[in-house]
Amino acid sequence: MRASSASRELLWPLVFVFAAGYLAWYTPRLIVFSGHASDAMITRFPTAGVLEFLALFGAIGSLVIGVLTIRPTAQEGTNMGVFDRMSLFMGRVTMLLIVSLVLVMFYEVVARYVFEKPTLWANELSLWMAGAIFLFSGLYAMQQRSHIRIYLLYDMMPRNLQRVCDLFSTALIVGFAFVMLWGSYNEARDKFMRWETFGTAFDPPIPATIKPLLIVFICLVALQAVINLINDWGKDKEIHAVVDESEIEEFVQEMGAKLTKKG
Repeated sequence: MRASSASRELLWPLVFVFAAGYLAWYTPRLIVFSGHASDAMITRFPTAGVLEFLALFGAIGSLVIGVLTIRPTAQEGTNMGVFDRMSLFMGRVTMLLIVSLVLVMFYEVVARYVFEKPTLWANELSLWMAGAIFLFSGLYAMQQRSHIRIYLLYDMMPRNLQRVCDLFSTALIVGFAFVMLWGSYNEARDKFMRWETFGTAFDPPIPATIKPLLIVFICLVALQAVINLINDWGKDKEIHAVVDESEIEEFVQEMGAKLTKKG
């Protein structure tokens, strides 16, 4: 039962990865269909067909269903809002992308060093996927409060002063997101609307996709930081140990259960 539940939960992230991956290559057709494409883009790309709209609805539908059906693990916490669940969903997507990235690199190594037939696409595809992984995982890390933090002075403060520090750090994150949006929006929009590519033999649209995603996910991380601040405001003071004793205790219990089962 537990294995089947896990496989069902990974279904929607998998659908999202395939649909979003298709759109990452064929979005210009949707731009042409919308009537906002430049003359240069119209000459390069045909208008959207059935597959493009199926991919679009598949990406949106799998995101919505995945957010509604995702089940946080014991380590990920409970009592989450919709935005928290979306961050968890992007964490699942990140896991699948990491697996895909490893497979691409493994294929390239075998093709290059065993069959002496290197590919033209593995390096750029790996770079493209790594950029997406970096952005998606950043949102998940913010939701899980697993980004790098130094607690040496923080733990010595009273709870009210800790709240002031949390408010200040969140303000810095929101301010950085605002500056990035203000300074990079026009550039990201132009790269997207002209569908700027990488300029290699494979020629993937890395600038056209990663630049807008960078701005979108910086804003999402800032929004998640605000949500974390609101959710953590009423919590009692915590002492952050070097080693999480609850994780050790849980690990010992799992190992004890397995040894008992074998015995």
